[in-house]
Amino acid sequence: MNLLLQNLGPWHWVLLSMGLLIAEMLLPGTFLVWFGVGAAVTGGLLLLVPGLAWQVQWVVFALVSLSSVVAWRAYRKNHPEAEGYPTLNRRGHSYVGRRFTLVAPIIDGVGKLQVDDSSWKITGPDLPIGTVVTVVGAEGTILTVAPAG
Repeated sequence: MNLLLQNLGPWHWVLLSMGLLIAEMLLPGTFLVWFGVGAAVTGGLLLLVPGLAWQVQWVVFALVSLSSVVAWRAYRKNHPEAEGYPTLNRRGHSYVGRRFTLVAPIIDGVGKLQVDDSSWKITGPDLPIGTVVTVVGAEGTILTVAPAG
């Protein structure tokens, strides 16, 4: 084992890096990639400085891997992943903020609104036909509207 450690070359590190990156593709998550980066950097450093002691190689590998993980976690904390379609399964919420013209009056706080190719039950203040309203909320299949202004 000691002989193997003393004879580590840059290609050993490159092969380890490739193995870790392949394992990352086969396993869920994004964790092994940072160890693959550490192994690749160590291999690159060993190409530049061929006589590097094996102990230094392992320290470089550990430090680069740990630094990569910490840097990635800090980056993701400051740049969270945006949701693709936050209102995908909540169709009514996708109409919040949109303006429509009433084709039927709102009487006693209840009415109907034609939205694209469908009709929605709405609640809001009593308003006559032709009033432009803004959807301000959605609860299930009922939209809440207010006069646009």
